[in-house]
Amino acid sequence: MATVMDGDVRAGHAPVNTLYLVDASLYVFRAWHSMPDDFRDSDGWPTNAVHGFARFLLELLDRTRPQHIAIAFDEALDSCFRNALYPAYKANREPAPEELRRQFGQCKALCNALGLSVLAHVEYEADDLIGSACHRARRHGFRSVIVSADKDLSQLLGEHDEQWDFARGQRWGAVGVPARHGVQAHQLADYLGLTGDAVDNIPGVPGIGAKTAAALLAHFGSLDALLERVEEVPFLRLRGAASCAARLRAHRAQALLCRQLATIACDVPLDGADAHFARNAADGGQLGRLCDALRFGPMTRRRLHEAAGVAFAPA
Repeated sequence: MATVMDGDVRAGHAPVNTLYLVDASLYVFRAWHSMPDDFRDSDGWPTNAVHGFARFLLELLDRTRPQHIAIAFDEALDSCFRNALYPAYKANREPAPEELRRQFGQCKALCNALGLSVLAHVEYEADDLIGSACHRARRHGFRSVIVSADKDLSQLLGEHDEQWDFARGQRWGAVGVPARHGVQAHQLADYLGLTGDAVDNIPGVPGIGAKTAAALLAHFGSLDALLERVEEVPFLRLRGAASCAARLRAHRAQALLCRQLATIACDVPLDGADAHFARNAADGGQLGRLCDALRFGPMTRRRLHEAAGVAFAPA
């Protein structure tokens, strides 16, 4: 699949500027689980997640040299607006231990020191912040590259946007979503309303799996049209079509609620954020203090200072 890179103008109207939107929590959690637990900060707390996240961030910055970038963090761990709609939302997840919560704060501090815009909100998840930034940037003529493997984020992809699974080196746009998920990008929330999402504890409609949901949306186009024309379902060439229709009638309200839970909010007020998320000047003093507190080695310190564009003086 051809991709639109920085500076490209396809057919005379493709966006010239690119905004990178990073789903930080994914990479912090990945580092927490994969990095050895033998890194400690100056107070004796673990820093394995910070070390792993810093390595990811350095590689990303080195490969992309972004002029516009925002890093989104999850702060709405149990205060998200979705919990008010459905208290069991993500209730299957164990709360993050204090050792990890502390490192999330250190990762945010590191991003700030590097001059990167940080997005976080107590009522909205990182997905919502990314969605809102993506939509705002689009209005300003930007395309977005969403750095995450999370399937939910594919619903945000417009004509020129991309999603990038950084660890696997895979990139795809809206046209690549059907091959990965079986439905169009704009149908993903409807799809999850039907199938549910075990990761987020969203139940969906009992008995409707991925293939059935994809077939229904291919035929009807949307969940709203499906529910409005549910009497047509028994006549489809679909295994168990009659029982499927009965399930849809019985669980109509649940399907709509689950779609609401799976829909990324794109109207979050991003107070104080730069309109284009331009990369700011780094804070060399803050960066040096963080390197000391986190007890980064000389190679990581050098790379961070080089990425920040500030002088590095080895101890």
